[in-house]
Amino acid sequence: MTFSLSKRHSSLEEYLNARVPNEPEFHQAVTEVIEDIKPIIDQHADYKAANMFERLVEPEQVITFRVEWQNDANEIEVNRGYRVQFNGAIGPFKGGLRFHPTVNQSVLKFLGFEQTFKNALTGLPMGGGKGGSDFDPSGRSDAEIMRFCNAFMQQLHRYIGPDIDIPAGDINVGAREIGFLFGAHRRITNQFQGILTGKSPSFGGSQMRTEATGYGVMYFLQEMLRKNSADVDGKSVIISGAGNVATYAAERAITMGGKVISLSDSTGFIHDPDGLTQDKIDWVRDHKSKAGESLAAYVKEFGGEWTEGGVPWGLQADIAAPCATQNELDEKSAKALIGNGVQAVIEGANMPSTAAAKSVFRAADILYAPGKAANAGGVAVSGLEISQDRMRRPSSAEDVDKSLQNIMSDIHDACIEDGTRAGNVDYVKGANIAGFRKVADAMLSQGVG
Repeated sequence: MTFSLSKRHSSLEEYLNARVPNEPEFHQAVTEVIEDIKPIIDQHADYKAANMFERLVEPEQVITFRVEWQNDANEIEVNRGYRVQFNGAIGPFKGGLRFHPTVNQSVLKFLGFEQTFKNALTGLPMGGGKGGSDFDPSGRSDAEIMRFCNAFMQQLHRYIGPDIDIPAGDINVGAREIGFLFGAHRRITNQFQGILTGKSPSFGGSQMRTEATGYGVMYFLQEMLRKNSADVDGKSVIISGAGNVATYAAERAITMGGKVISLSDSTGFIHDPDGLTQDKIDWVRDHKSKAGESLAAYVKEFGGEWTEGGVPWGLQADIAAPCATQNELDEKSAKALIGNGVQAVIEGANMPSTAAAKSVFRAADILYAPGKAANAGGVAVSGLEISQDRMRRPSSAEDVDKSLQNIMSDIHDACIEDGTRAGNVDYVKGANIAGFRKVADAMLSQGVG
């Protein structure tokens, strides 16, 4: 790609290597978006004059801090905490907290960058951010996790607030961790504020938040299929992952008439040719809640086949939904899916397909929905939770679910509007351009300085 966005560098790769070396996940996310929005910047004199590219790819703030806490053996442990406040042009920073050994600045910058455009697509006033720690909660006691959350919030509370930055949960940060973090913030500040989403409904949380991302994935898929005179009903579905996104996507796919034949974890995948049921999904959730438990035991309970160390992309199905983690689906897997006749790929995780895999999907001209559009349901309901917190007035699960369906439909329409060329829809391009326009126009309106 010819690079004319910066006067000082001849290529995007040169710019990124000079500006932010050794951040491969961030480089991947930026490159994939810029390929689609560069023509828009080149055609818009105001965007070029405002140096929109360099401003978009530079976070407003990257905050790093030390987290000191005491384990059950009375030993002091030290972790590193982060908050990347990427872009606040359209609202307070919004994005999850992730506790995992793989957390580093590159991963969080890629997630914050993606979150900026994802949040813009929802139509709600939320900027983009992401944060977390390299703390690993696996095998830790509840008391240890609580002490870590208390120590983490001792540092984080300085940088968040209902009009500044409103974190949520992400990998390994669920209802338990959000509760501990919220309690720590309340004790530190002596204020009951809507500074986190994903809370329990008993203290200001929204109904449907746990289900929202997975349900939203299937609502977006249904919109894509209907645009092509098809339906989830009767389709076979491969899903990776076994967390909230994967299991709730499976749950909603089944209620829509789909047949879900796989789930996976870091140790391998299950293939259930008879299809998952609600009882089987409930078993998976309960089983995975026990630290370190592999899904391998599924076949002893329900039959099917377990593949140790494998991924499910070689299975034959109509729909593939990667819902585990970034870059889990590579070029080889993408070609296997195409060879097996997959009709649609919909991303439930953040950037789960490698750049090469995305090229395979786009070249094959199948229906392909990027995570920033398809998995926006979680942050959409977080946005609704913010509104509930401000009004001190909860909404019913039915009302939240209806709003979620409407938001996912609106995101689909935005992708159609900006991604349609010669009658064909490129959902990746549509999502990137639609999100970019909203953020860039807000930045233009607010000036600099």
